[in-house]
Amino acid sequence: MSGSNQLVAALAPGAHAFDSDGITQRYHVSGSGPVCLAHPGGPGIHWEYLRMPELEEHLTMVYVEALGTGESGRLPTHPNGYTRERYSIALQQIIDHLGVPKVYLLGHSHGAFVAAHHAIHRPAGLAGIILYEGAPVTGPEHGAEATRRLQEFAAAHADRPGLSDVLAAFGAMQDISTDAQTLAVARGVLPSYFADYWGNELRWAPVRDAVRANYISGLDAIGSPELIDDRADLPKVTVPALVLVGRFDVICGPRWGQELHDLIPGSRLVILENSGHLGHLEEPERFTDAVRNFVLSTPSLPSPSGGSLERLM
Repeated sequence: MSGSNQLVAALAPGAHAFDSDGITQRYHVSGSGPVCLAHPGGPGIHWEYLRMPELEEHLTMVYVEALGTGESGRLPTHPNGYTRERYSIALQQIIDHLGVPKVYLLGHSHGAFVAAHHAIHRPAGLAGIILYEGAPVTGPEHGAEATRRLQEFAAAHADRPGLSDVLAAFGAMQDISTDAQTLAVARGVLPSYFADYWGNELRWAPVRDAVRANYISGLDAIGSPELIDDRADLPKVTVPALVLVGRFDVICGPRWGQELHDLIPGSRLVILENSGHLGHLEEPERFTDAVRNFVLSTPSLPSPSGGSLERLM
């Protein structure tokens, strides 16, 4: 197969799978325009919640089915070993498989930590990164901020009958050890991931019910926790960067978005004023405009069909 035909085949709309170092790697393609890989959160949350139909009108979205989830393969050390480095290697193998010289990389939540790691260690194939609801650190400092934000959320929604279930789901996080428990917690905490879940429950309950998840431990291959602190490395990032954060995000809120912005040279910060952790669902037009404007501000890239960015956008 010639290079151009291989490119077309690898980016044809729909589901794809290929062998990645002996492990099946799946991804899903939709849309047209410059190529943007989207890495989901978790770790362990399936990709479907991250679908961005509005953005697909401007970009060829390649939704990564992260290793250890869905129909992608498991590591021999499963559920351990899914470090940022391992996910970054998988991303690079997808990029190599696609055969596109430069791609945009969008990471959401834990995926934003992966995207930052990839930009630090493998920037060559990146046209730009979108760090969507990320942070520069994990560990006690991040946990303390999340606890503070959760307390603010609880105070603001004290009259909601479902609040106790949300708080119980957060309390169960530390004891997760199975796929079923992971799914129950992911769905249980979800109301806190919206700016106002209960104010529009008819709209958001189906999103909650559609979430799928697999248990990923967060430990490396030998069972040690992967603690993250990118503060020394982010000032060295050389690729264009957009930081997106929801004003009401409990987990990776505006404090962390501002810090990422301050650390990454020349980055752009957009705060979604009416969103929590899921701004692509809560404010799809503003979210899409922010990403589109970011892409337009970076050097023009050819689309997979050969058209210019300006024509496609």
